[in-house]
Amino acid sequence: MTTLTYAHWRDVPETVWHWPSFSPAEITCRGTGAIKINTEAMDSLQRLRNRLAKPLIVLSAYRSPEHNRAVGGAPASKHMQGTAFDIAMTNHDPVAFEAAARAVGFLGFGYYPRSGFMHIDLGPARSWGEPFATRAVPFAAETPPAREVLADSRTLRGGGAAGVATVGAAGVEVVQEVLAEAQSSIQPLVPYLDTLRWLFIAVALGGIAVAIHARIDDWKRGRR
Repeated sequence: MTTLTYAHWRDVPETVWHWPSFSPAEITCRGTGAIKINTEAMDSLQRLRNRLAKPLIVLSAYRSPEHNRAVGGAPASKHMQGTAFDIAMTNHDPVAFEAAARAVGFLGFGYYPRSGFMHIDLGPARSWGEPFATRAVPFAAETPPAREVLADSRTLRGGGAAGVATVGAAGVEVVQEVLAEAQSSIQPLVPYLDTLRWLFIAVALGGIAVAIHARIDDWKRGRR
């Protein structure tokens, strides 16, 4: 185990930094800009990142003694040794995160569910705080939208009937106008065509009613 200390994270040589998922700025003291690199702790943090295959949001890593006092850290906080990290649980399941952290060598665990992060350090083995509530599932299962077969769609059939009847009624009116100007021998057919026009209108209204009812019923069933 090697510990390297620099007055500012910008002073860290590129040849010293061997943890590709993190930058010195993430590990530095938030109060002073100084950095203490514990290579064993950083190796474990990188293994944890590789194991989870998800980014680790580091809220706090190294703390200088003065910054540790300013934020109310424990007098012997492992943060001052560079062997502790506070990791946000925003993109992690706490149970899976803890299991992976233990597997790569972390021994100390502090639970802060109200603040949304977990403290991990190299030990000694201990834990404190209120455990995170168990999540049923990390994400809700995606339910594909219900799809109607057009041939079986009541909405389509009702709308189609209304459309056909409307066109039929309009066609009858045209025929009536033509026949009204026709020879007297055809005039007796005009009253029957008037009845046919009203029949088409009734069918159109019925089709519209069916389409509206089907739309409301589908909405109630969650199919829209």
